[in-house]
Amino acid sequence: MRQDDCYQLGEVIKTHGLQGEVSISLDVDFPNEYQNLESVFLEQSGKLVPFFIDTIQVNRNKALVRFEDIKTLDAAKELVKAKLYLPLSFLPELEDGQYYFHDLAGCEVFEENQLIGIAKEVIDLNGNQLLSVDVNDKEVLIPLKDEILLSVDIKARKIMVKLPEGLLDVYLEEDSDTPEN
Repeated sequence: MRQDDCYQLGEVIKTHGLQGEVSISLDVDFPNEYQNLESVFLEQSGKLVPFFIDTIQVNRNKALVRFEDIKTLDAAKELVKAKLYLPLSFLPELEDGQYYFHDLAGCEVFEENQLIGIAKEVIDLNGNQLLSVDVNDKEVLIPLKDEILLSVDIKARKIMVKLPEGLLDVYLEEDSDTPEN
């Protein structure tokens, strides 16, 4: 399984108990939809490795998981900080006009019909979702707020925004620390 064919479900954050259980942080909107998972892919040494789930208990955005072949605390410690993935086909169907954040990567970003740049990813900084956009080889972070994000057309690969005045200038002005000659 290739990482491009998957979405990140969460991350192993710590061990739990002495029998190989792990605590997982779930990075999804509806964690309870994952209560009956049978397997996941864990990233190990840059590759996705399948792990079969013996038991899973979901509570809000966390889950307590026991994997079939992980029976000791030492084995569980090896999984801490591993990212969990599922195939894109596991994502719930969306209604018209809805999209997943990973769908925004590669979209062209426009303001008033002028191309600003290309969306790279959505970053979550302390609960604030920011769209990372490549503008003239510089990263610009655009808050994903209703008043800024006007429309998203995933099929056309276009995002329309109304940026706060001066936002681009903050990112694109030349370094003022450079001495003038």
